[in-house]
Formats: sequence, structure tokens, C-alpha cells
Amino acid sequence: MPKFDKYTLLARLLPAVIAVAPAFALVWVVITSGTELKLVHGIAGSALAALLWAFADAARRRGKAIEPKLIEAMGGLQSIVMLRHRDTTFDASTKARMQAFLAGKISEVAPTPQQEADNPEAADAFYKRAGDWLRENTRSQKKFDILFNENVTYGYRRNLYALKWLALALNVLIVAGCVAQYLFRWPLPADLGLVPVFVIAFLHASYLLAFSTRAAVFEAARTYARQLL
Repeated sequence: MPKFDKYTLLARLLPAVIAVAPAFALVWVVITSGTELKLVHGIAGSALAALLWAFADAARRRGKAIEPKLIEAMGGLQSIVMLRHRDTTFDASTKARMQAFLAGKISEVAPTPQQEADNPEAADAFYKRAGDWLRENTRSQKKFDILFNENVTYGYRRNLYALKWLALALNVLIVAGCVAQYLFRWPLPADLGLVPVFVIAFLHASYLLAFSTRAAVFEAARTYARQLL
């Protein structure tokens, strides 16, 4: 049976579950409306772990697929951006100490402001290697719990944003199907209570439209990068 660590649960599985929440609500209403559905219950129970794992993997893959465009829109990976001399997230003296420390760790010389201006690609390559060193040496969830939690937040927002429009399309299809059920009473029982599905679909769409935004992903990325540095 697949095992879910904290990151997988919160950053991958949770966005996928939120994305298909109206579908879960509809399935729950259908299953609980009948009394002769023991086989369905059995199949659903045995397949649940594999299904959830598939959802988590799908969320991760979608998030990774859109990440390059998000990074480009932010002006680069934020751990690189914040190390640039021209960025103002950190004051000059703090940034100088950061660069000196990282330069020692990767056995290189940090670029000066003039060198960065003359050859920004080479400077960014140094900042990338420095950031890679930091990530490799801050993997301990216990020791760097605040950083880990910021990474979870970024992963959650990125993956949910990646699923946003697919989730809204699914929402519309389910609502349309429920409306058709009320109008034509087919193919489900006439007394099927679909009000909870409508309520969840409304809340689901409202949350995605209001809070699952590119700006929310950017904010999480910058918070994570700042904590990393």
C-alpha cells in the first residue's frame, strides 16, 4: 500500500482532492443513496489507496509542467533573484555575507555588482549553484521545519493552481449533470438528494477563483526562497 509523507499529503494529494471535490460529493451521494451497494463499497475501499496515489502523482506532474512558465514570469527562480546585487529583498551587507558564505561552500568566487551587470548569465549560474547547495543541505525536516513547511505551502499552491481550470471544467460538468438529473430524473433515483453537491460545487468554484491564483503561487515562492536564504 502506498505511504504518504507530510509533503505528499499536503502538497500533492490535498490539491488533487480539492480539485475533484464536487466529484467526490456526487459519488458519495450516489453510494449512500442505495442499500444494495456492498460490492461498490468493497471495490471503493480496496482501490482507495491506489486512487489517492494516482491523484497525488497527477497533481505533482501538472505542477511540474507549469513551473517553468511560473519561474519565467517571476523573473527567475526566486533563490537566484534574491541573491542578485540589484534585488532589494536583503540589504547589501546581509547579501554580501550570504554570498561570501555560499562562495566558500561551493569553492567559487561570488560575482561583484559590476561582474553581475557585465555577465548576468554567469552570475545567475553562480547563484543557482549556491541555491542548489543550500537545498541539498537543508533537507532535514526536523532541523529545518520552518523551511519545510514553506516548501509544502509552495507545492500546495503550485499544484492546485496547475489543476485549477481542469477542476473548474469538471465542476461545470458535474453541476450540468445534476441539473439534468433534476429535470429528467435519469439515470439515478428520483429521490436522490443532490443539494450537497450543488453547495460543494459553489464553494469549490468560489475558492479556486478567489484564492488559487498566480499571485498566491508567487507569494509562496518568494517566502520559501527568503526562508531558504
